[in-house]
Amino acid sequence: MDRELYVGIDATKIVVSAHPLKVRTGRVARHRAGSVTEMLPVAPSGATREERTAFACRLSLPLAFLTALAAAAGAPWWLPAVASVATLATVWRRQARAAAETEFELPRDPGARVLLAAEERAVFQRAVRVARRVRRAWPALPGMVDETADHSLTAALDDLATLLVRRQELRRLRAGLAAVPDRDVPAGSPALSALSEQRDQAERLWREAGRQVNRILRGLDRTALAQESLLRERHIGETARHAELALAGLAPAAPADHSELADRTDAVITAYRELAAGRN
Repeated sequence: MDRELYVGIDATKIVVSAHPLKVRTGRVARHRAGSVTEMLPVAPSGATREERTAFACRLSLPLAFLTALAAAAGAPWWLPAVASVATLATVWRRQARAAAETEFELPRDPGARVLLAAEERAVFQRAVRVARRVRRAWPALPGMVDETADHSLTAALDDLATLLVRRQELRRLRAGLAAVPDRDVPAGSPALSALSEQRDQAERLWREAGRQVNRILRGLDRTALAQESLLRERHIGETARHAELALAGLAPAAPADHSELADRTDAVITAYRELAAGRN
């Protein structure tokens, strides 16, 4: 897979697409890592409609004053008037967007995936967090990670999104089949046999999709743990080498032999005593 992947996460859904995503309301913060771009909601500003209206009124006063100055200077009055109205409209629109909760538009791309079920959204968000851990380790592993690793990681997220959409649909189908009343139906009814067969088929596909999802998650976890273990091992090795150098500098030098000085001192004292005894 050599394409980009865009992931948009809001309060009600996750959108995964190979094309840039559009925002219906609110604002987003974009975080690009390799070939994956995450689009995460920005908290609403909290400005009420009354506060936005008051700000627009305050802004309109200096704009009206500038319009009057331009007209007095001989410029066509409608030019600054149009510019003032456009400025007010732009500011109002931006403030209204900043005050709203972030919501992504549903993409028209048929290849886009939309996760609505809370269970599938939780699984994909966990995978995205693990993928961040994997990519954070790459700068510390020069020469060990190439472009293929980025493409493989992106492909894993892309495949996971496809599997989770399928599992999401199977969840709805299983719930619908389970809700079909089958009481007061003869045991040998062909309809009851067909219902039971479809329930078994849905259950089999559900479990198979779950195994495939778990396989991808385990692969991501193993990759993250292996890289983090290697980085810890390298850190321990570097710490040991620095400690070795520090201890080598702090090792005590071999003490000097001062016995010769003591011998000379004893000899001088002995000679002094003999000299003193000869004088007496």
